Amino acid sequence: MVEEIILGHWIFTKFALPFLLIFFIVYGILTKSKILGDKNQLNALIAFVVGLIFIAAVSPVLVVSNLILFLTVATVIMFVGLLLWGFIAGDKGLEFDKAPKSLKIFVGIAILVAILFGTLWAVGIQGGAFFGDIFNFLFGQEGSSTFWTNAAFIVVIIIALTLVLKNTSSGK
Repeated sequence: MVEEIILGHWIFTKFALPFLLIFFIVYGILTKSKILGDKNQLNALIAFVVGLIFIAAVSPVLVVSNLILFLTVATVIMFVGLLLWGFIAGDKGLEFDKAPKSLKIFVGIAILVAILFGTLWAVGIQGGAFFGDIFNFLFGQEGSSTFWTNAAFIVVIIIALTLVLKNTSSGK
């Protein structure tokens, strides 16, 4: 038998928590903006009524619940990205503020890719159909080996020309 924790009960998730969220947001806005003056009891009463009206309608509660879920997931994803950035550019680590801008951009892109793959892995899109389809699209089609060989050759030529032109222009 599955045990349910008290905060996962439908009374909390459908009524109490949405009511409290809206109550505190409305009360904070009314108090900070002083629309009704410095009357805290009136602000609390209006916030209470708005919270009750809010939970009486199903659709706004679902919208806010979905937005809160999105906010929590986005906050965790941003935290992971900032944590990775802090590991690389921390105070005692590399002197990242003196690093070239291109290195900072490269590290930022690498962190974004790591977060993207980590998020895809965390939601269950791992290795299977998603990555298999991408791999087959990029490498499994007829003529793809020729395409990638030519692409690698062009990239090597561009890098070589860039290095040669950079050395000749700095030598003048």
